[in-house]
Amino acid sequence: MKTLQLLPALEQGGVERGVVEVNRALVAHGWENVVVSAGGRLVAAIEADGGRHITMDVKSKNPLTFFSRAYRLRRILREERPDVVCVHSRVPAWLFKFANRTLHLKWISFAHGANSISAYSRVMTAGDLVVTPSRFLADYLKSAYGLAEEKIRVIPRAVEAAKFDTSKLDRDFIAAKRKEWGVEGRWIIMALGRITQLKGYDTLIRAVHDVGPIARRPKLVIVGEAEALRKDVEQDLRRLVYELGLRDDVVFAGNQQKVAECLSIADVVVSANTRKPEAFGRSMAEALVMGKPVVAAAFGGALDIVEDGVNGALVQIESSSGSDGRTVSGQFADALRRVCPMKFGDLRSAALEKFSFDKMIARSIAVYEELDSEARNDVKYAASEDGMPLGGR
Repeated sequence: MKTLQLLPALEQGGVERGVVEVNRALVAHGWENVVVSAGGRLVAAIEADGGRHITMDVKSKNPLTFFSRAYRLRRILREERPDVVCVHSRVPAWLFKFANRTLHLKWISFAHGANSISAYSRVMTAGDLVVTPSRFLADYLKSAYGLAEEKIRVIPRAVEAAKFDTSKLDRDFIAAKRKEWGVEGRWIIMALGRITQLKGYDTLIRAVHDVGPIARRPKLVIVGEAEALRKDVEQDLRRLVYELGLRDDVVFAGNQQKVAECLSIADVVVSANTRKPEAFGRSMAEALVMGKPVVAAAFGGALDIVEDGVNGALVQIESSSGSDGRTVSGQFADALRRVCPMKFGDLRSAALEKFSFDKMIARSIAVYEELDSEARNDVKYAASEDGMPLGGR
């Protein structure tokens, strides 16, 4: 069987890393997997694991080049003839819809986020099947677009246990980063993900300022970087750090490939996004697998991951300030103070069971095979003059 994955780029982020992991599993399953994207640093991983990558601009939103890119994608699809196409973002989805008009390939929309409701975003419900990483996102798409339940398949994202094996960490890397980031003797608050306005890093920086005295002085480490067109967001955050007098308390660590090693350094991991619900929250699940508690806003995919008082703390965000006048950053500061002295049990075992990579791959393959089976049946009926199925594809 042959699958083709379409996503904007392969630089950084949970979706991108998920595509890399699924590529590895599909190849190991004996399938051919092709990834089409604008490229990036994770292309090497795709190819090293036995997948193929085709570089094409399926990222740009420039309408002037839309049709030329769609025609090129059509040529790729005609040459590759995949059994199933998996589309992971809106721009690639629009390009694919146009390119596929005469090809009639079966496809799956992988909806990774609760995008604003619009005709533009509706395309992520247009696949023959729609896969979401959480029940929250499935219900959101049903409510927003009237998406039928029978088209939806909920497949929670997973954590690859072998990549987050606490007994096989790169100790030299950890030691070097601990020294570079100056974290000795500090209580390490960590956030992971590309730097965008949606991640709420400004809220988190203010929360670190508001935490006040605790057993160990807190230090925030932000693992991730801004894309070229979003460097202004990172500059604004650096300016905020300076204005709040936190130059010794916040580290911009940049993009890091050894996520498990970075997480091992943390005492707590925070998802400070309060603007747009996470569809799942991959870094939260990975933190729990590494035995680290999580603080997150109580909405979206976080509700499937974080249990208040059990594996971290949920911050109830109802408006720009709490009912007692506290700011959102103050609410996160309260949650951090609450988590700091808490003793948690075996977070890793529970997380590995809940976010099993093997279960995710098995469910994904089942969905691919389900759609491929439908395609085969369609071909059989189309080949029959009287509408009765014929043998063979």
